[in-house]
Amino acid sequence: MTWLIVALVLVVAAAGLLRWRRPAWYWLAFGVTWASLRVLVRYPSVMDACGLTVPASRWRLTLARMANRPVPGPHAPRILRVRPTRTGLVLRLKLRPGQDAFDVAASCDRLRHSFAMYGVTSRELRSGVVEVRMTGYDVLKRVQMPAQLDTRPMRVPVALREDGSVHYRDYRAVPHALTLGATESGKSVYQRNLVAGLASQHVALVGIDCKQGVELFPLARRFSALADNPDTAAELLDALVAHMEDVYQLIRAEQRITTDVPDAEIAADIWDLPEDLRPIPVVVLVDEVAELALFASKEEEKRRDRIITALARLAQLGRAAGIYLEICGQRFGSELGKGITMLRAQLTGRTAHRVNDESSANMAFGDIAPDAVLAAIQIPTDMPGVAITGDSTGGWARIRAPHTSLRQAVNICNLHADLTPDLPALAPFRPALDGPAPTPDSAVESIPATT
Repeated sequence: MTWLIVALVLVVAAAGLLRWRRPAWYWLAFGVTWASLRVLVRYPSVMDACGLTVPASRWRLTLARMANRPVPGPHAPRILRVRPTRTGLVLRLKLRPGQDAFDVAASCDRLRHSFAMYGVTSRELRSGVVEVRMTGYDVLKRVQMPAQLDTRPMRVPVALREDGSVHYRDYRAVPHALTLGATESGKSVYQRNLVAGLASQHVALVGIDCKQGVELFPLARRFSALADNPDTAAELLDALVAHMEDVYQLIRAEQRITTDVPDAEIAADIWDLPEDLRPIPVVVLVDEVAELALFASKEEEKRRDRIITALARLAQLGRAAGIYLEICGQRFGSELGKGITMLRAQLTGRTAHRVNDESSANMAFGDIAPDAVLAAIQIPTDMPGVAITGDSTGGWARIRAPHTSLRQAVNICNLHADLTPDLPALAPFRPALDGPAPTPDSAVESIPATT
C-alpha cells in the first residue's frame, strides 16, 4: 500500500511538472484521454442545452406510433470523426437538416464552458459538414512550433494560431500584406520570422528600413537590396517598377498563345513560365511605412508622392511579375496623405499587433472584419507577439509568433547567404558587407521546434 501511494504521488508530481513546463506533453499523456471521454459522454446533453438539436423527423415519429414505441427525442449533429492533436481535439460533425454552420459558430463559447476546454472554434468544410477545433490549454502562452511543418515555395510558417494550427504566410495566395504594431508589440519579431522562413527559399529579399537600417541591415547577407533612408528608398522602388516592366516583357515574349498550346499552359504570370525562364520572385519588406509618407518641405512632398505612387503600382501590378509587398508600421491612417487608402485596398493580408489607438485597428480590419477591431485593441501589453490576422474573406484569428532573437535571424540569413540572387536592376542597392561570410558551422542556431 505504501508503494502504491508513493507511485501515485510520483505520477501526480510528474503530471504537474509536465503541465507547467511541457503542456503539450501533459496534454498527450493525460489530458487528451479525459477530454475525449468528457466530450463523448456529455455530447448529447450539451448539444441539447446549446440548442444544436433538431426534432425527430416525421417518418421516425410515424414509425414510433405504428410500433407503439416511445417518441424519439431530438437529434444532435452526428460525430463523423474525433481526432486528437498535440493541442486539443478536432471533431468533424454532420449537421442535421435545418441546421446551419453559423449555429455551431455562435455556440462555440458555450461549448467551451460545457466541455471544460480552453478554446473552441469552428469552420465549415463543405455543405453540411463542420469542423470543431478544441484546445486543451493556452497554446499562445508559450509558443512551440511543431517539428514537422508544411513548407512550400513562397509559403512559410510564421506563427501559431489560438486553435493550435500553424499560421502560414502564403505569398501566392495572399500576395501583399499590411502588418501594424506599436512599440514593443512583437512586430519586429514577426518580421524576423518572415525573413528567417524566406531565407532558405529561392527568393530575392528587398528591404526598406528608414530607421538607418537597425532592423534589417544585420540580416544584409541574405538581402539583394537594402535602403536605409527615404531618398534611397524612392530610387529603389523606381528600380523595382522598372524590373516589374521587364518581367512583363518576358512574360509577353513567352506566353505561348498559339492554337496548339493548351489553355492551361498559356503564361499569364511568372509561375506559368518554364522553370529555366522563370524570374526570381521578389519580396519587398518595408519596416516603417510612415517614414516614407511624412514630409516637411516641397521637395520631400514630391519624394513622398513618388514613393507612394511606386508602392501603389507594385501593389496593383506586382503579383503577376512575382513582386510581393510586406508593409509594416506602427501607425497607418488616412492622415499620411493621398494614396494611402488606395495602397491599403491592395494589401489583402492584414495583421495587427497591439496598437495605441482604435483608428489604426480600424484601418487594418474595418473594411474586411469589423469584429477583429475589438479583438485587436484588447491585446494586453504583457503578451508581446500576440496579433490578430485576417484577410479579405472576413475571417480572422488570434496568433502569436515564436520568439526569434536578432542573433538567431542573423545566423539563419548567414547560413543561407549563398542563396542571395543578384538582380541587375537592383545591383546599385546591394548592401556593402564588411568581412568574409561566416562559415556554416558558426551559423547553426535556428528557431527552436518541438515535437
